[in-house]
Amino acid sequence: MKKKVGPLMIFEYILLFILTALFIFPMLWMIVSAMKSNAEVYTNLSSFKAFLPSLNPANWFKTYQEVIERFSIWTYLLNSIFYGITFAGGSIIVNSLAGFAFAKINFTGKKVIFGFLLALLIIPMETVLIPQFTIVNTLGLVNSRIAVILPAMASAFNIYLFRNFFIAIPEEIIESAKIDGASIVKIFFSIMLPMSKPAVATVGVLSFIGSWNDYIWPLMVLTDKSKFSMQVAITTINTTQPVYINQVMAVLTISTIPLIIIYVVAQKYILQGLGGSGTGIK
Repeated sequence: MKKKVGPLMIFEYILLFILTALFIFPMLWMIVSAMKSNAEVYTNLSSFKAFLPSLNPANWFKTYQEVIERFSIWTYLLNSIFYGITFAGGSIIVNSLAGFAFAKINFTGKKVIFGFLLALLIIPMETVLIPQFTIVNTLGLVNSRIAVILPAMASAFNIYLFRNFFIAIPEEIIESAKIDGASIVKIFFSIMLPMSKPAVATVGVLSFIGSWNDYIWPLMVLTDKSKFSMQVAITTINTTQPVYINQVMAVLTISTIPLIIIYVVAQKYILQGLGGSGTGIK
């Protein structure tokens, strides 16, 4: 049976189109600007031609070659990949262990501690940056890669997400494993984590994206340019004279591509992890 197209549906499609355009047009302009010479970027800004690449195909990848020659783009890119993968892996382990403890292990004050943990969700990240930096500085970790990765591995939201998935796993499965002689560590790694793949994928992807996009914290703790992530390096590139807008757009495009690829690949698991019922069977 075909759905009737009414005024309300037409309005919805128009609204969705406008919202899509608001998100896509800036990204489209960024990509095509990197495919032009610096002079061409400022040409026809008020017309639709601003969203078209250079008519000379030789300019399409010339900007990328120039910016790679001027700056250590590959170093910054590898740094971001290292920070992202390490942070994602650490986040999965730390938050899943905490979520497992809150879901399946009984200990004194569990409800109170979990209540305080949820209360942390309303505290802005910016309010803890200075105390966090003070602690890192006291430990002598400033200007080290571990200072970028370690402090934010534990997340109240990620712990809450894992806890919900683990709670949904029947107690009978855990009891059967205990009867078979499985230790608590084996139960966690052999049963709980495999049955919570959507949560693992969601936390891993969101942690990677969060690390990749993080700007303020790496800027605070790093002074050595060879350790800069892409986001910190973009500021350096944007302020190094002479500034070429097409080169800036090229760097922004390079920094965006990995995120798009990761989201496309892991989209299914992210939707399951955030919107699923947490049954542990996906």
